Amino acid sequence: EVYRRVSRCVREGDALSDALEKQDGAFPELLSNMVRSAEASGSMDRVMLRMAIHYDKEFKLKKKVSGAMAYPTILMVLIVLVLIALMAFILPQFESLFARMGELPAPTRLLMGISDAFRNDWPVILSAVIIIGALCTILSRISGVRYQLDRLKLRLPVAGKLLKTIYTARFARTLSSLYSAGIPIIRALSIGSKTLGNLYIEKQFEQVVATVREGGQLSRALLGVDGFIRRLADAAMVGEETGDLDGMLSSTADSLEYESEMAISKLVSMLEPAMIILLALVVGFVLLSVMLPVFDYYASIEGGNY
Repeated sequence: EVYRRVSRCVREGDALSDALEKQDGAFPELLSNMVRSAEASGSMDRVMLRMAIHYDKEFKLKKKVSGAMAYPTILMVLIVLVLIALMAFILPQFESLFARMGELPAPTRLLMGISDAFRNDWPVILSAVIIIGALCTILSRISGVRYQLDRLKLRLPVAGKLLKTIYTARFARTLSSLYSAGIPIIRALSIGSKTLGNLYIEKQFEQVVATVREGGQLSRALLGVDGFIRRLADAAMVGEETGDLDGMLSSTADSLEYESEMAISKLVSMLEPAMIILLALVVGFVLLSVMLPVFDYYASIEGGNY
């Protein structure tokens, strides 16, 4: 349907870039601006090929991230399911045994309390989870909250550095494509900042654009952006001195995308054993809580015999 609308607009005399912009966000702003530049320069074939390569690399990087997180996600779901099964079905089997014992150890009392809550108050727990999830979704759409969340992402111990690398590679690729297509640097910076997916970094580009508009160097302006790694500013400086800004940004994006893939693999290799250890600790705590009162009970019987 979108294709039919684009085709109809072009037949009616609209430029392709205008037809793309009329599709209610079906096409990214970067593509429509690149098409507009290609219409002015007569290089539609080269620009479209560059956009195909650009979006292909962006898609592969996203799939790499989502694919890498698949196994940790499965383990997390498994941990939740194991907890639910233990609390709702396994622990109640020991309730009659524990009732004949005296004072239960603190871990056992805590675990039985959680088990009772799961069995008796599960509608309340389920409603609370749904309400909390809905509130988190609503809050994440508020500009101020999203700004702080995006800022917090960059300060995470391991993932923060990885995200900085991904954001820097994405921006370098986008700016290289825009600048090589002949789009003015001020316009290219504004468009590129909106493709990052991080509101905290995007807000900082108001100062970057103002600095460049006043005649300042792009490399110096990018150096002050909190969320990019320094290599981007260094590449921009070399590009400014050699007159090959788009080439330097493109090669930097290639290098950073490779580093992103390596960092993702390293992160996953750390997450997998961590999740397995977490699952073992959860199951171990449950087993310990169940066995402690049993051991105490047998110890008291032996003490009574002697």
